[in-house]
Amino acid sequence: MKTISYFEFIISLFLLLIINININYAQSKRELNNDGVDLFSQKKYADSEVKFKKGLEKDPKMFEGHFNVGDAYFKQGRYDEAIQAYKNSLQFTNDKSDQAKVFHNIGNALLKSQKYKESIGAYANALKRSPKDEDTKYNLSYALNAMKQNENKQQNKNDKNKDKNKDKQQNQQNQNNKNDKNKEKQNQPQQPKNQISKEDAQRILEALKNNEADIQKKLRKQKGKPVATDKDW
Repeated sequence: MKTISYFEFIISLFLLLIINININYAQSKRELNNDGVDLFSQKKYADSEVKFKKGLEKDPKMFEGHFNVGDAYFKQGRYDEAIQAYKNSLQFTNDKSDQAKVFHNIGNALLKSQKYKESIGAYANALKRSPKDEDTKYNLSYALNAMKQNENKQQNKNDKNKDKNKDKQQNQQNQNNKNDKNKEKQNQPQQPKNQISKEDAQRILEALKNNEADIQKKLRKQKGKPVATDKDW
């Protein structure tokens, strides 16, 4: 029977210890990630975030950990943080399928933030890696339509503002014209209230002349008659 030396025993024990530590370490980060997934499925997104981050403390280069943290952020409406977590996950995978999922989710977060142009770019990157993904195609179509509607809405708003400004300018011009007319009227000499027109004055003068002629004619006829007295003698 072959025996081992004390040194060989120590080396074997050390190697076994290292293997057990690695196994426990791997199980620990995997268990934390799985616990996070369970909480996520129960819609306990904040709690799942905690588990995923603890898993990343064990292994900062774990693709699934960063990706799942991004999902937890997304469900809490923290879209900017979700995008950053998704981008972090890209550093730790060369798998095109995984990359396609990351860009798809980045597109979703951008779409929720109404960053339509950026979301279209993210979906395009996802389709480069997974050209047959129907969900990404649908979301890309939705983003294109949303961007078009937003542009039309913005254009209508701009047109209304232009019309509003035009009306305001026209009203101001009308008010200025009115003020100018009032000033002009105030600067004109005041006319007598009973002033008659030139034509009416001419007619009155002609009538007076005719009347005076009639009176003179009557006086000439009466010059040969005696002056009447009050009483007869």
